[in-house]
Amino acid sequence: MSEKTGRLMLEVRGLNKRFGQVRAVSDLNFEVRRGEVFGFLGPNGAGKSTTMRIITCFIPPTSGSVLVDGLNTADYDLAVREKIGYLPESTPLYADMTVKEYLAFVGRIRGLKGAALKSRTDDMFSVCALAKMADRQIGKLSKGYRQRVGLAQAMIHDPDLLILDEPMSGLDPNQIIEIRNLIKKFGEEKTVIYCSHILSEVSATCDRILIIKDGRVVVTGTPGDLTSGHRGGGSRYTVRVKGEAESVLRSLKSVAGVSGVEAEAATPEGWICARVNTEGKEDIGEGIFKCIADSGLSLSELRRDQTSLEEVFTELTGGNR
Repeated sequence: MSEKTGRLMLEVRGLNKRFGQVRAVSDLNFEVRRGEVFGFLGPNGAGKSTTMRIITCFIPPTSGSVLVDGLNTADYDLAVREKIGYLPESTPLYADMTVKEYLAFVGRIRGLKGAALKSRTDDMFSVCALAKMADRQIGKLSKGYRQRVGLAQAMIHDPDLLILDEPMSGLDPNQIIEIRNLIKKFGEEKTVIYCSHILSEVSATCDRILIIKDGRVVVTGTPGDLTSGHRGGGSRYTVRVKGEAESVLRSLKSVAGVSGVEAEAATPEGWICARVNTEGKEDIGEGIFKCIADSGLSLSELRRDQTSLEEVFTELTGGNR
């Protein structure tokens, strides 16, 4: 995805937050532009939720500043809240209300009334596919529909900045695709901050990604930037060849640019699946193919593997360490 160049919607400068002796956020700096879907990632305890609560004016920072559309949250908290829609990981819903009653209630809190309130409520029924559930009590909805109601309450006042914490939780694959498309559409004109542990969705949805660990920035960039920089800039190929194992390994290791080869045990039919790592980013697929052909080996598969965001995340945040 191309990097957006609109005006700044969010500026986080030198942000710090302490809870007693515990430092949850440490000198955090980043910015998000209008018309950008921004992935905000990190392992549990990294400081994501604390940062979101500071941005949404739930808690103040220990030091540093947050500006939303040029407004400092410390000085203009009410004006900032009007610009933000927030879907927390655990959405606070009223189980005894119907969907229609709840969205009208939230809309009135957000300052909507009369024709404007009805129009926005109807829009949310359509956008979040809730029309059939309008008169259903929220407590009787499935988890996926409750998540849709939570998304609707975050969007009902047409905010400039939408903050989503695990928005795909409880959704089935079809619903995930619908919400993904909705987020992308919203992000064309507004701004979205997207926190999730479903990294494949983050990679498919976001224009740019920030990863934090222990309250500090680890890396930021487009999904393509992050995955292409994996393994020190090298690439990996999967090769499925029929032949004697030692001969296969010797042939693949002889290809220029190959830094290492790992092979699985041969199948009963004699096929060997090998992982070929390279030193640089250049495409050496032709060299691998020529080497196999010249060695008289049979080839059934040769592909250049795409590094996943999951691999990058694990490498940068230390996995389970």
